[in-house]
Amino acid sequence: MDNSHDISVLNGLIETTLDSVKGFSDAAEDSEGTYTPFFREMAQERSGVASRLQSLVAGLGGNPEQHSSYGAAAHRGFMNLKEALMGTNDKAVIEEVERGEDYLKTKYETALADTELSSETRQAIEQAFQSVRKGHDRASALKHSIVA
Repeated sequence: MDNSHDISVLNGLIETTLDSVKGFSDAAEDSEGTYTPFFREMAQERSGVASRLQSLVAGLGGNPEQHSSYGAAAHRGFMNLKEALMGTNDKAVIEEVERGEDYLKTKYETALADTELSSETRQAIEQAFQSVRKGHDRASALKHSIVA
């Protein structure tokens, strides 16, 4: 059975998820505020998601992606996050977190719309997406609590 399509889709999600891990790790490292525990928790959560997807790729006979995509839109968003952190503007930081989460959520939604995925791969992406959606919703709620 040719798993190349599933492996390609999964590796794309892994790369974007690793962008998220890096962004949240940078935010936790640079932040000295109230949101540091949230950033650390989200980095750890995203790392777990990436690890589970990497295991699936290996199980399908592929080479799991190990690196984030330094040129990706998500990474640029997280670089903006880092700049916002330097300015210590909580509202700007959370807005960048939500922007990165929006990007990640869209990538997972696109993958779930792919009709060529095997049922096993789709199920794994759906499980990962539950975590992504939960994180997105938390970041969104945080943003709205700061704006209010």
